[in-house]
Amino acid sequence: MPAYPEPPAAASADRPVHGSPCPRCVAPLTDDPRFLVWCPACDWNLVPGEDAAHAPTRRERAAAARTDRLYEEQAAGGDSPTARRDWLLASAAAGAVHLVTVGTFALALWLLITGTVVQRCVGAVVLVIAVTLRPRLGRLPKDAGVLDRAGAPALYGLADRVAAEVGARPVDVIQVTDEFNASYGLVGLRRRSVLRLGLPLWEVLDERERTALLGHEFGHRVNGDRRRSFWLYSAVSALWAWYDMARPGHDGWVVGRDEVSMLVRLGAVFGRLVLRGVAWVLYQGLVLFDRLTSRAGQQAEYHSDVLAARVAGGEATRGMLAALLLTGSVDTAIHQIRAEERGRPRIGRARSRRTEDAPAPDLLWDRVRKHLASVPAVERERLLRLSARDRSAVDGSHPPTHLRIALAARAGDGDAAVTVPAAESASIAAELAPHRARIAAELLAG
Repeated sequence: MPAYPEPPAAASADRPVHGSPCPRCVAPLTDDPRFLVWCPACDWNLVPGEDAAHAPTRRERAAAARTDRLYEEQAAGGDSPTARRDWLLASAAAGAVHLVTVGTFALALWLLITGTVVQRCVGAVVLVIAVTLRPRLGRLPKDAGVLDRAGAPALYGLADRVAAEVGARPVDVIQVTDEFNASYGLVGLRRRSVLRLGLPLWEVLDERERTALLGHEFGHRVNGDRRRSFWLYSAVSALWAWYDMARPGHDGWVVGRDEVSMLVRLGAVFGRLVLRGVAWVLYQGLVLFDRLTSRAGQQAEYHSDVLAARVAGGEATRGMLAALLLTGSVDTAIHQIRAEERGRPRIGRARSRRTEDAPAPDLLWDRVRKHLASVPAVERERLLRLSARDRSAVDGSHPPTHLRIALAARAGDGDAAVTVPAAESASIAAELAPHRARIAAELLAG
């Protein structure tokens, strides 16, 4: 099915025609019927249904000013003093969380060792609660998407070269996922590193852009991202465990009217109200941590982008970041292919596979790449302007994508420090082939 409805036969105020004059400035409208009709000259219909210019609220203007100020600080090569102050406050808040965790364990042990029989029973309950509410530090993945060094020497070899270029340690585990994203994290008490590569994103990038992606992710190991420190990460992890235990939905057991007395029912209602109050307080604590670490986190993202430009060059880094704006186009392509596969008769599907000498899952990636390659420059410009207008990002922990692209542009177009020969690229593709087929089949199955 098409990404957008077919264009109408005549223009109207709410149903414009491609190539007709803009109702606001009379400039020619975009002319690709597959994509939204809008005016690059005045941003008319940049967002469907918004005929008037977008008027940001006072809060949005203040947030935009803070975002722009952080960008200017990074472009000037400095660190944000506000980020350093917020980090100190976040560290103090993390200390309070750790004190509660340690205090709960200490109370349980004290009751178990020195208490009476009743106190020891209470101590056992407190110990169970303390263990339940302990920080979750994550663990190494063990699912079908995990690649080991013996099975993927070329991919690990490229990752090791990129890590060495940015000054990071070699990665412990690489995992392939079905997300249009990539991430780098540390798990467990030993803080072992895990690089997660979303295959949909990897497949639509070229070789230099993939190297830039690796450079950005390994940059998180050396960019001073304090959110990943053991002290802060474990505190936030503990707070999430507390919130999950207390949040609404975990206390919604049903009490039958004929099963217990009114007093017990009132006690249950009171207990639920108390838990909801506790959950609200814990959620505000999580919000506080997010606010205190957001500037430092975005600063770290900028630093990783600079490292990516050093590894793969500024042009490749900008191309990698621009691809992040095309999430909707990737989803559209996958949905179209999925609909075609489900609507194709079984015999026809088998004949098609024999004709093209490849199973349908293996064709998905080529179709997605062709779809993205056909996205016109004017649609890419619309997405970039949307990022600038809405300050949109990959998620709340990242700076706006258009500012990341602008900072990468300031880094220049120097030579790539890490290149990928054709033979190495072919070896990596062969190592990922089973995962390409598996994830494509999963995406087509929906």
